[in-house]
Amino acid sequence: MKSLIIKIGFISVWTGILIFSGSCTKDLLDQEHTTEVNASNFWKTEADATYALMGAYSAVRPCFDRDYYFDGQGEYVRTRSISGGDAYQGASWNPTGYAGSFDNMYRYLYGGVNRANYVIENGQKALAVATPSSVEGLERVIGEARLLRGIVYFRLITMWGDVPYISKVVLDNSEVSTLARTPIAQVKDSIMADFTYAFEKLPVKASAIGRASKPSALAFRGKLQLYWASWNRFGWPELAGFVPDAAAATAAYTAAAADFKSVISDYGLALFRGGEPGNIDALGKADILPNYYYLFTSAANADSEILMGFTHGGTGTGQGEAMLLDFANRSHESSQLRVMPRYEIADRYQLITTGDFANKLIPLNPGTTPSARTTLNSAVNPASYANRDYRMKASIMWDFEVSIGFSGLKSTGWVPYVYQIWTQPIVINGVTYTTYGSDNTTNNSGYVFRKFVRNTPGLARNDGDYTYPIMRLADVYLMYAEATNATIGPQADAINLLNKIRRRGNLPALKADKYANSIVFFNAIEQERIIELVGEGQRSFDLRRWRAIERVWGAPGSAGVWRIDTYGVNKQRFFQNTIEREYQQDYIFRIPPGERDRNPNLTQNTPWL
Repeated sequence: MKSLIIKIGFISVWTGILIFSGSCTKDLLDQEHTTEVNASNFWKTEADATYALMGAYSAVRPCFDRDYYFDGQGEYVRTRSISGGDAYQGASWNPTGYAGSFDNMYRYLYGGVNRANYVIENGQKALAVATPSSVEGLERVIGEARLLRGIVYFRLITMWGDVPYISKVVLDNSEVSTLARTPIAQVKDSIMADFTYAFEKLPVKASAIGRASKPSALAFRGKLQLYWASWNRFGWPELAGFVPDAAAATAAYTAAAADFKSVISDYGLALFRGGEPGNIDALGKADILPNYYYLFTSAANADSEILMGFTHGGTGTGQGEAMLLDFANRSHESSQLRVMPRYEIADRYQLITTGDFANKLIPLNPGTTPSARTTLNSAVNPASYANRDYRMKASIMWDFEVSIGFSGLKSTGWVPYVYQIWTQPIVINGVTYTTYGSDNTTNNSGYVFRKFVRNTPGLARNDGDYTYPIMRLADVYLMYAEATNATIGPQADAINLLNKIRRRGNLPALKADKYANSIVFFNAIEQERIIELVGEGQRSFDLRRWRAIERVWGAPGSAGVWRIDTYGVNKQRFFQNTIEREYQQDYIFRIPPGERDRNPNLTQNTPWL
C-alpha cells in the first residue's frame, strides 16, 4: 500500500500543475491534455494504466473527503467555517442560503470527470490492442475509472439536477463551451451504465485499501436508484421539466433493494468488529471507548464495512486527512474546531435500558443555577448522559468528558471538556488538568465531537491517515430498509438490519410499535440515519431528497427555529420569516454564473433566475 500512496502523491502534483488546477479556477473543463505524456507513448502496460488511474483517484478525492461539512446544512451539526479542502472552499454550510455558493465544487467535479475520462478513453484504446493476459486487468482499470466518473456525476445531479454530460477527454475548452444541460434522466442512465460496467469488471475484493470492488459498485448503483425513487416519489419541482412518476419510483425502489440485498448477502461483509458494541468506560473517563469510535480511526482502514473510501497518506505525503484539524480544538495540535454537534443531537441518543428516548435534557447555566450540575436531566449534569446509546460517548463529548491532547506530535495527557471554561486549570478527583481549549465564538452548543478525533499522537492536525468512507455497509443496511419499506412496508430482514446497527450502540431490539407500519418504521430508519451517520455529510442530502426541509424548520413565513446551547441561550435562528423562494433555492443549487457567462446554452435553475 505504501507504493500506492506514493504513486497517488506524484500523480496528484503532476496533474494538479498541468491539468487539474486550471480547471478548478478558470473554465469548466479548461484542461489542456497537450501537456500530458502522449498516451501512445505512455499506455504500454497494465501498470501504466493503473498509474494513470491513481491520478483519477487523486483528482476525485478532494471532492468527497470533507463531506462532513455538508452536515452543517442539517439541524444537528454546526460548521462554522472551513479550514481548506479545495472543492469545498467558498461554500456556505448553514441550514439555509447555501446553494448559491458551490461554484468551486462544480468545477472540481468536472475536473474529476475529465481525469476519469482520460483513463477510460486511453484504457479502451489499450484494450483494443491488448494481449489476452492484459484484458482483465485493463477492464478492471476502466471499471474503476467508470465508477469514479459515475460517483462524480451522481454528486452533480444530486445538487444541480440537469448537467452537461461529457464522456470524452476534453482537449480544448471550445469543445464544451456550447454544451447544453443534459436532462437528468439521461445522465442517470449513463451513471447506471458506468456503475453496471464497474460491477461486472471489478474484483469481489479490492486489490488494495482505497481501491474499488464489486460491492462498491453495487452499493452505489443501489444508492443512485434509491435517490431516483425519492425524486419520483416526493417530487423535485425546482428542477424544470422533471415530472415525478409513481411507477418509476416503485421500480427504482425495487431495483435499489435488490442491489443492496446483494451487497448485504453475497460477499461475506460484516459491520466493523462484528457489529458488537465493545466496552465502554465510566462517565468522565475514556481509557475504554466503544467499537463505533474506532470505526472512524485508522484501525478501520482495511475493514470490510468501508465499502469505498479515499486513502490518506499521513505525515510526509502531502495527502493527510484533516479530521483532527476540523473536529478538534487548540488542545489537539492547535486544531480549529470547524465542525461541532449542535445541542439538539444529544436528545436523539436513546437509552440502553429501554431502547426509547430519555426525558429531554434541561438546559441550565451553572453560573446562575447552583444546582445545575446535579439537577435531574440537566444538560450540564454529567449523570444525565448515563445509560445512553454507546455511540453517544463514541461520537460527542459533554461537560467533564475527556480526550487525549496533543502538542508537537506528542501526548499532553487527558484534556477535560467543560463548556465555557476554556484552557483553564481544573481539579478532578484531586488531579489538576487543563481544560479543552476553545472560546465562545468557536464553540456555542455545549458539545464537541469525539468522532473522527484520533486518540493517538504522532500525526499533525492535517496529516491523518484515515481512509475516509464515502460508502459504508451500515448505510447500505439503512438504505435497504428504506427501499423495501417504501414499497412493501416493514420487512423482517430490514428490521433485523436496523437491530444490527442498534446493537453496536448496545441498544435493545426495536419494539413492535416502532415498525407497526411503513410510517413509523420510516421514523425508526431516519432515527438510525441521524445517529449512525452524524458528521458524515448525509443529512443534508436526505432532507432534500425527502422534501423534509419544511418538516424540520417550519413552513415559509413561520417564526423559524432557534438553536440553543446547554445553558439555554438562544444561539442561532434559522428560517425566520423565510420566503418560499429561499426554500426553493435550498432544494436545488445555482449553476455557476461564470460558467453561464462562457456558455450561452447553459440554462439556470428556475429558483435562481
